[in-house]
Amino acid sequence: MNKAITDGVVFMPPAFAMGLDQWSSGDGTPGSDSYQGAGNAALVAADQDFGGALELTKSQTTQKLRHFGETPILPGCYLQVRARVKAVSGNFPTLRIAAWAGGAGNQHVTGVTETGPEVTLSSYGEVVEISAIVGVGQRSGVDMAWGPGAIYGHFGLDMTGPNGGVVRIDDIEIEDITAAFRGQSTDWVDVRDYGAVGDGTTDNHAAFEAADAAAQGRDVLVPDGVYRLGDSVTLQSRVRFQGIVTMAADKILSLNGSYDLPSYIDAFGDEELGFRKAFQALLNNSGHESLDLCGRLITLTEPVDMQAAVVDKDNYSQRRYIKNGQFSAHGNGSWATEVVTSQASYSLSDSLKLTNVTNVANIPLGAVIEGTGVGREVYVAEVDVAQQEVTLSQQLYDAEGTQVFTFRRFKYLLDFSGFVKLSKFSLSNIEFQCSGVCSGVMLPGSGTGFHFRDCFITRPKDRGITSYSKGDQGMIIDRCQFLSDESDIPALNRVSIGLNANANDVKLRDNRASYFRHFALLAGSSNIVTSNHWFQGDTSNDGGRTAGLILTRTNSRSTVTSNYIDNCFVEWVNEHDSAPDYDSEFSFSALNLSDNVFLAGNVAPWFTFLVIKPHGAGHYLNGLNINNNSFRIIGGSIAQVEHVDTSFADFDYNRMKGVNFTSNTYNNIEKRSESPFSYEFSRAGVSNDWSISLADHLPFEGWAQAVESVVAMGPLTNGAGQEVFAAPYVHAKQGAAQNEIRLRWPEPVQGTVILRARMDDVH
Repeated sequence: MNKAITDGVVFMPPAFAMGLDQWSSGDGTPGSDSYQGAGNAALVAADQDFGGALELTKSQTTQKLRHFGETPILPGCYLQVRARVKAVSGNFPTLRIAAWAGGAGNQHVTGVTETGPEVTLSSYGEVVEISAIVGVGQRSGVDMAWGPGAIYGHFGLDMTGPNGGVVRIDDIEIEDITAAFRGQSTDWVDVRDYGAVGDGTTDNHAAFEAADAAAQGRDVLVPDGVYRLGDSVTLQSRVRFQGIVTMAADKILSLNGSYDLPSYIDAFGDEELGFRKAFQALLNNSGHESLDLCGRLITLTEPVDMQAAVVDKDNYSQRRYIKNGQFSAHGNGSWATEVVTSQASYSLSDSLKLTNVTNVANIPLGAVIEGTGVGREVYVAEVDVAQQEVTLSQQLYDAEGTQVFTFRRFKYLLDFSGFVKLSKFSLSNIEFQCSGVCSGVMLPGSGTGFHFRDCFITRPKDRGITSYSKGDQGMIIDRCQFLSDESDIPALNRVSIGLNANANDVKLRDNRASYFRHFALLAGSSNIVTSNHWFQGDTSNDGGRTAGLILTRTNSRSTVTSNYIDNCFVEWVNEHDSAPDYDSEFSFSALNLSDNVFLAGNVAPWFTFLVIKPHGAGHYLNGLNINNNSFRIIGGSIAQVEHVDTSFADFDYNRMKGVNFTSNTYNNIEKRSESPFSYEFSRAGVSNDWSISLADHLPFEGWAQAVESVVAMGPLTNGAGQEVFAAPYVHAKQGAAQNEIRLRWPEPVQGTVILRARMDDVH
C-alpha cells in the first residue's frame, strides 16, 4: 500500500528552493519563526553533491528545522523521513530526524517519541543520510510510534552538540513505506497500525474498532500480545487472533464476522472463558441467532452460570440456540453437591411456601427438597431471606407442621437458573459428558419453548435436565439420548433421573433413555410423550423395577403413545397436591396410553406396567384410555398389567367414568384386562338367576358397574328343552367384591350369552 499513489495523499515537503518561509526554526506550528531572512540560513543553488541545498549554521543548543506544512499521519500507514547532510566547516554537530506531533484541534500530542536515531558528523564533505520511521503503531523498526491520537506532524531535523558548525542539507524527503511492514496484496489489517498496544494495560477498544472500520472486507489481525479492551467492542470483519484480549466481565466482544466458539477461545486464550463471552455476545447482538461450537470439546472445571456470563440481563425472549459441540466435566471439588438442613414450617393455607426457615440464607436456589410428606422432584423456586421463606416448585402432600428438611443442590454443566425468564432457547447437537461427577442442564426460572434437539446427556451423577420452577413451559425434547451412570446398579438402588418438568405442554419425542431410576417426571398437564424408548432393567432375577414415566397431575390431559416402555412402568400419582383427598376436582382424568410396546424380563410376579397411586381418599378414574398396547413378559409371567397402589388410599370404584381399556395384546400375562369387556358365558342347568364373575377381566380390580348388552348365542331353553324367547334384566356390582353381575330371567333357562360389561358408569 502507498497512499501517495493509491489515494493521492501528499507527504513530501517542498524543496528548500521553493522558499525558506515554509521552514520553521521552531516546532513548525503557526506563529513560530521561519528561516526566511535568518542570518544563519542560506540557499545554495548548486552544491556539487546535492544541487540545491540549505546551508545552516548551528547557533542554538538544539537547532530545529521543521516544515510548516501538516504532513498527515494515517492509521496503518508508515512514513520514512530522510535527509542527506554533510559538514562544511566548524564544529561537527549531531543530527537526527525530528518532528512535532499534532492532534485534533491542533493540540500537541504529548508523551510520544518525536526524534529519531542520532548521527554525529565526523569529516567535512562526507555525505551522511539520517532517517527515521514514524507511524501510529508500535511496530518493530518504527522509531516514532505516535498512537491513534496523532493526525499530522511538522517534520524536519534537529542539530545538537557544539555550536558553530556549518552543514548543508539536501531537500528532506518523506515517503510511504507501509509496504515494508506488509505486502501490497495483504488480506489483513493489523490492530497495531491503528494504535493498539499489546501490553495488557493500554485500552485498545478504539484501535480495534478503527482497524475494523479500515478492513473493508479484509481480516483484522491481532498479533502476539495481551490487548486490554476497556469497553465493549463490535467487529464486523473476520478476526485472526495470535495474541489474546482481556476485558471486564460486563463488557461485550461481538465478533460478528467470525462468530463461533473457536474464535472466542482464540480471542481469550481459554475455552471456558471463551464460551462464556461467546454466550454473552449471543444474547447481546442481533447479528447472529446461534452459537456454533464447531465440534469443540469444552472441558469445564466448574458449572457455567449462564446468566452470570451475560451479566446485563436476566430476562430474554428472542430465539437463540447453541449447537454442535461437547461439554465435559473435569472431576474436581467444584461439582460437589451442596447439602443444607433446615427447620421450616408448612401450612395448607400457603401451600407453595416454607416459612420460618432457619438458616435460610444458606439454602441454594434450585435445590431439591427432601422431608416427610414431600413428593419427588420438589425444588426451591425462590428464597426470601428477609422473610425467612422458601417458595416451592410444587405443593407437599403431607407435610403440614414443622420439621427438618434437607436441601440438595446438584451441580450442572450448564446452569440457567439465574435467568428469571428465558424463552425460545435451544440446545442442538450437543453432548453433555457428565462423567458421573455432575448433572447436565438446569433450566431457567421461567420461560416458554426451551428446546433440546439431538443431544446426548451422558452419565449424569444426579439429574439429566432439571426444572426448578416454570422454565419448562412448552418444553420440547426431540431425538435426545439419556445415558445413565448407573447401568451396573440394581434398578431399585439407582438415584439418577433423566428429567423433570413442572409446567404444562411438554413434548418428549423420539428420545432414548437407559438405566435411570426414572426417565421423566412430568408434574404439569397437556403433555405429549411419543415414540420414545426408555429401559430400566437389571440382571437380577425376579427383580424390582421403578417407574419410567411419572405423571403427578390428576387432570393429566396427556397422551403417551407409540413408546417402547422397557423393564419399567408408568406411574400416575397426585403427590404434588397439598390436599390430596378428593374435593370436587376432576380427579384422575384425561390420560391416553395407546399403541405402546411394554416389555419386561425377569421381573417379580407382582410387577405391573401401570401403577396409579392416589395419595388421598375419594379419588376415581374420570377419563382413561388404554388402547392398542402390546404387553409382554420374558422369562416368566405376571398376574396383570395394571394395579392401584393403596399405600395411602384406594379409589372410589363406584364413581369410575370414561375408562376404555381395549384392544391390547397380552403375552405371559394371566389377566387380560378389558373394559368394556365382551364375555361369553354358558350355563348348563336352568335357572332364572345367573351369577357371572368378571374378576379376571375388569382392570384395576374394578367393580362390574354396567352391562351394555346381553345377546343370546343360540337358543335359550327351559327345563323342558323348549326354546325361550326372553331378555334378562341386570343387577350390577354384585358379590362381596362387587365384580359380579346377575342376569334375572322371567323363567329358568340355560344356554349361552355374550355380554358386554364395564367397570365404569356409562353416564
